[in-house]
Amino acid sequence: MKLNRRYLVFPIDLVFMILSFFLAHWIRYENLRFLEDKNLFFTSMAIVVGVRSVIFLASGIYRSLLSHASIHDLVEIIKTTLISSLVATTALLFYNRYSQLSRVVPILDTLLLLSFLCIRSFSWRMIRDEIFKNRGLHDDSIPIILVGAGKLGATFLSEIRRHKELNFQPIGFIDEDHSKIGGHIQGVPILGNIDILDTIIKNRKIEQVIITIDKSNGIYIANIIQICKSLKVQYKILPSLGELFLETSANINQLREVEVEDLLGRPAVNLEVENIKSYLSGKTILITGAGGSIGSEICRQIMYFEPAKLILVDSAETPLYEIDYELRSRFSGEVEISPVTADIKNLSRLSYIFEVHQPQVVFHSAAYKHVPMMEINPSEAVLNNILGTKNVADVSRLTGVERFVLISTDKAVNPVNIMGASKRITELYLQHISLNSRTKFITVRFGNVLGSNGSVIPRFREQIKRGGPVTVTHPDVIRYFMTIPEATQLVLQAGSMGEHGEIFILDMGEPVKISNLAEEMIRLSGFRPNIDIKIEFTGLRPGEKLFEELMLDQEGIKKTHHPKIRIAAPLENYNLLLFQNKLNTLFSMAKANKNEEIYQLFQEIVPEYIIHNQYLESTRKQAEK
Repeated sequence: MKLNRRYLVFPIDLVFMILSFFLAHWIRYENLRFLEDKNLFFTSMAIVVGVRSVIFLASGIYRSLLSHASIHDLVEIIKTTLISSLVATTALLFYNRYSQLSRVVPILDTLLLLSFLCIRSFSWRMIRDEIFKNRGLHDDSIPIILVGAGKLGATFLSEIRRHKELNFQPIGFIDEDHSKIGGHIQGVPILGNIDILDTIIKNRKIEQVIITIDKSNGIYIANIIQICKSLKVQYKILPSLGELFLETSANINQLREVEVEDLLGRPAVNLEVENIKSYLSGKTILITGAGGSIGSEICRQIMYFEPAKLILVDSAETPLYEIDYELRSRFSGEVEISPVTADIKNLSRLSYIFEVHQPQVVFHSAAYKHVPMMEINPSEAVLNNILGTKNVADVSRLTGVERFVLISTDKAVNPVNIMGASKRITELYLQHISLNSRTKFITVRFGNVLGSNGSVIPRFREQIKRGGPVTVTHPDVIRYFMTIPEATQLVLQAGSMGEHGEIFILDMGEPVKISNLAEEMIRLSGFRPNIDIKIEFTGLRPGEKLFEELMLDQEGIKKTHHPKIRIAAPLENYNLLLFQNKLNTLFSMAKANKNEEIYQLFQEIVPEYIIHNQYLESTRKQAEK
């Protein structure tokens, strides 16, 4: 068997063991009197060095690379040295009960050996860093500034030093924490805050600014971009710690262009990992709509919690194939993955799936979501969003599913469209059936998700790519936004908190004006709004309203122990039998494609629902006032 090159360090450590033992005696006695009994001294040395050698070779301290020595390695060295000292001292006690030996020597020996080992371990890293620093002074190096002197920035700085081929010369850090200014990270100074960024770029001839902020702040990032653009300096960004959730640490490959999602700046989500793990780890999980934007991200996030089995249900074959392929490629084969093509409107098919796979947790994200499409196809909204959800919920209850999590929307609040009203009815249905069920039915309500299929951002990107115009429905339209990873992480968190039919509302932050979003995307693409690329207002689409709400006035609101999740107070319970009779009538009308009757039944079941034409008339009158 070929000897690992890292074990070639052992002869050096052997010399250190002998030297520390000798120096410990010399310091203790302040002369060479201890050599008068050479037999005792050399026998004791042989015992100590022999015991230390066995323990050192059996430990893991030679598995680490000297060039990447870290605090973890220091802890391992201290632990191994202390254990070897304890065993060696015990061996000497057995040898001659410590007769004619000083009790101070083992302490001095241990401290000296620790010092030698630390110098040995970290000297090469310090030399390497110094060489890197000097090499960075070459004329062909690229001077860069890192904005963000936190964990992400420090990790990325280490990555830069490992990838010498990049030829980056880090000049310093910029950070808004005044207590950090004047300090150093790995020898690189923290120069100041963003107020001096333009001065540093000019004076130090910076060629690239890299944003390494632990927690996203859209306004802050926008200011950095404005400075870089005015000075014609390149800029790039690393994903925030929230985006990197459980997946990996910062590395060179994650460096990317700034996107509009960064400017909308959502802070990282603090998850109660153990609570989430308690209901997902080792369980059989079923996700409907697994090929969609939210469903596929739920699949990815759940994989980190090591379920026993993941059942992917979707009626669309291609998206289902893609998420199945991705999960098998990215994750190890320890989790059994079963892709299942099925339509949630088919109750017998669902019953078969649940009987075969016996899921313990269900995430129901399958739904038609495009407001204008559902407004002109109300029967499909009823059958897919309401009947489909009822089917999945009923089968879950009958088969003893532990938790059922429904993905709902802010459009369910005071709905003016069929899509929102259909989701509101599903919320009400879960609240009804949760009262007498062992299954914990949980609803999670949130707004628009950045970058989801068919959302406004991909559409704007395509329009900008074509040279415009960028179309916005109305200059006053505002929406709540959050990123796909943040939404799904909070869904998993809420899933651990629910008990009986609660509706959890995610903190969506401040609403965003869509016209401002369009302008920012045009600027990020290197164009000027309404000069290079025009913005056109096309009027509200069928079913669309100017602004969305996250809760009904009569719902009230309660805080939870998680700062980003609130809970809507449940409404007074309806008569379940009467409610189900109305649903059955609604399903019959949908199957018969009686659209006018569907609108009227929606107003009966969801009293706050307003038909879109009536909403537009009301909006027009308010505008005239």
